[in-house]
Amino acid sequence: MADHFTATKIPQQRSYNSIPFPSVLSPNPTTAAPVSVFHLTEIIKTQKPFLDSLLHKTGAVIFRGFDVKTAKDFNGVVEAFGYEELPYVGGAAPRTNVVGRVFTANESPPDQKIPFHHEMAQVPEFPSKLFFYCEVEPGSGGETPIVLSHVVYERMKERYPDFVEKLEEHGLIYTRVLGEDDDPSSPIGRGWKSTFLTNDKSVTEERAATLGMKLEWMEDGGVKSIMGPIPAIKYDKSRQRKIWFNSMVAAYTGWKDARNDPVKAVTFGDGEPLPADIIYDCLRILEEECVAIPWQKGDVLLIDNWAVLHGRRPTNSTRRVLASLCK
Repeated sequence: MADHFTATKIPQQRSYNSIPFPSVLSPNPTTAAPVSVFHLTEIIKTQKPFLDSLLHKTGAVIFRGFDVKTAKDFNGVVEAFGYEELPYVGGAAPRTNVVGRVFTANESPPDQKIPFHHEMAQVPEFPSKLFFYCEVEPGSGGETPIVLSHVVYERMKERYPDFVEKLEEHGLIYTRVLGEDDDPSSPIGRGWKSTFLTNDKSVTEERAATLGMKLEWMEDGGVKSIMGPIPAIKYDKSRQRKIWFNSMVAAYTGWKDARNDPVKAVTFGDGEPLPADIIYDCLRILEEECVAIPWQKGDVLLIDNWAVLHGRRPTNSTRRVLASLCK
């Protein structure tokens, strides 16, 4: 363990092959004064190989007990890692830029659950890493549960080999209806103007085509976006394992609002409907395997999007979690 960090154990952690999931790093207890954000960013820069290796091994790292008080502090932490920023083009969540590379996480009402997904798995260019930061911790609930993708793949392949084989052969098609403007009451309420970062329909069509997305304009100014077929299972070359890299359960169980019927939101790549019983059993497996750690103010969670799916548990209390996406 690098001198500046100490590995902390917390009750919710799990262990896979004797590796803790997630890894939790706190300031070294021999450090008397609180570790300032400036000091933390300097440590990150010098310990980058150690931190990259730890993330590769565990899939997720929580930094807890550091003096990260504001969105600006969090932006400094993100920048210290030196990962390239990924513009949020093609994602479904309504979110707003706060400062620098920092955005709100999904702005839909906090009492709505967000199902497990790999970030932007429904578009070809997705982030490889995600940062989350707890600015206001919820009184209860509101966790960001995480689950190892290769574990989900292995369990699904063992239980439903034919279904997984069909997924591997055909992939998935995602369909979503976007309004002109954002609908913050919906977890997938991002309008086409902010999805494609333009007010111009022809520019929207160009950007959609770059993503491999087909568009069908609607009379009310909205648009139906059709993405795919795209792979539902990917191969993680760096870890040499297959991963459950899709938004199938999220789309089928959660892409619901005034414009969208979740059952029509995702199909096999050949257009065949997905079997509801298997989708809901996959949801059960995700819940069984996940880790949900209650947020504490100042927590920074770094996720490898190639290794880990995440979601959001509902809460009735105030919660503010910020995010940053990296290439």
